[in-house]
Amino acid sequence: MDMMPRRSFFICLIAVWWVACQNNEKPGLDSEKAAQTNSVASDTEHVQRYGMVIKIKPDKIDKYKKLHAHAWPGVLKQIKESHIRNYSIFLKDDLLFGYFEYTGNDFDADMKKMAQDSVTQEWWKLTDSYQIPLNSRKKGEWWAQMEEVFHYD
Repeated sequence: MDMMPRRSFFICLIAVWWVACQNNEKPGLDSEKAAQTNSVASDTEHVQRYGMVIKIKPDKIDKYKKLHAHAWPGVLKQIKESHIRNYSIFLKDDLLFGYFEYTGNDFDADMKKMAQDSVTQEWWKLTDSYQIPLNSRKKGEWWAQMEEVFHYD
């Protein structure tokens, strides 16, 4: 299987939605408060949220948890450099649900750089061997992308 299309979505990412930034023209805000609101909004203006799901081999759950309890520093560094924040993985029965927020300006380029990172490649070799992709995933996905149907800040 060709690794680049699969890795072009960090762990085959999910459901892209832009977070609405705060509006500077809110009634009752004076210019100083509006400027503060604007600076906060600029930090979240380009946030994309991703949700994804994959199965895990039941006999690998404990190993997967232990591996992630001691995630490799090089992998964490690459995640941060790829403009990913609030990255979480949840487990229910034999399903893993992943969530993260992307704050960069060129997702494809950041994911390509991540896919070329040798430490991340080694991490993926381990974690991928514990996972079972869903049959319903799209071509090129490892983790199946999910559609965001509700969000509330």
